[in-house]
Amino acid sequence: MTETMPAGSDRIDLMLSFLRIVEAGSLSAAAQQLGTSQPTMSRRLQALERLLGVKLLQRSTHGMQLTEEGGRCFEHARELVGHWQAMEADLRGPADQPRGTLRVVVPHAYGQEQLVRPLMRYLRRHPEVNVEWMLSDRPPNFVADGIDCAIRVGMVEDLSAVAIRIAQVRRIVIAAPSALPRGAGLPRSPAELAQLPWLAASIFYRRELTLQRVDEPGRQSLIEIAPRLSTDNLYALLSAARDGLGLGVVSAWLVDDDLRSGRLLHLLPEWEAAPQPVSIVYPYAKFYPAKLRHFVEAMREAIPHMPGMRGA
Repeated sequence: MTETMPAGSDRIDLMLSFLRIVEAGSLSAAAQQLGTSQPTMSRRLQALERLLGVKLLQRSTHGMQLTEEGGRCFEHARELVGHWQAMEADLRGPADQPRGTLRVVVPHAYGQEQLVRPLMRYLRRHPEVNVEWMLSDRPPNFVADGIDCAIRVGMVEDLSAVAIRIAQVRRIVIAAPSALPRGAGLPRSPAELAQLPWLAASIFYRRELTLQRVDEPGRQSLIEIAPRLSTDNLYALLSAARDGLGLGVVSAWLVDDDLRSGRLLHLLPEWEAAPQPVSIVYPYAKFYPAKLRHFVEAMREAIPHMPGMRGA
């Protein structure tokens, strides 16, 4: 019986599957990213190998390795698929509606609260898009984990990715009233802050902290602290601060309600820690799908206007 050759669109699907297998590093990881099964991915790979008449991947104890022909196929497939997607977008024009699944990595604290509102607006505006919203404070591995984009707070060091800075997070000194000595009044200088019990956000500061004068750019004060508690989680630091264990520096948006209620005090409001940049990051590509382009624009529009933010 003669086997029917795949149609043009089926060949594109086979190449897309092959690209995802190589980028993900395994059949199982590629299957998970594409929402299918490992046997299905194996059948697609075998179909492409039969179609081309060459072996593309070699299995070994170290995983799957590209053959010489597989390496050439990978480069050709990446270019062909990119051209195909670009052609689709160009021909559809305004009708290129966002659709499919968008995988986004966001910081734990920021992604649980502030970013959820613009995410909901984006999803309501684009009903054919589904979003996988992953919380992590670590830099994403775009290729291995199949991530479309990330929102990062802090400096972006990945030179292989596009990083669009869209805002800055103000960072302020806070404490519960019970953390301050009775009858001593509020601290009046950075030096007085250093004499009080402290909490450290280890991802930003540990045993010393630089504050800068808000109304005098360039004027700074370095203070040394001996933290009672160090943590890499902003919510843990905030809970300890609310209980009066010590002072801390936190993102201004995180304590907006606490400051309004008086549960926490904003100490030395004329001094702040250096703001942290907020960036949208995604890998370089010749073509960006509508779901990603519209998400980037939605976040660029919303984030700078959120409480506790400054323009980039």
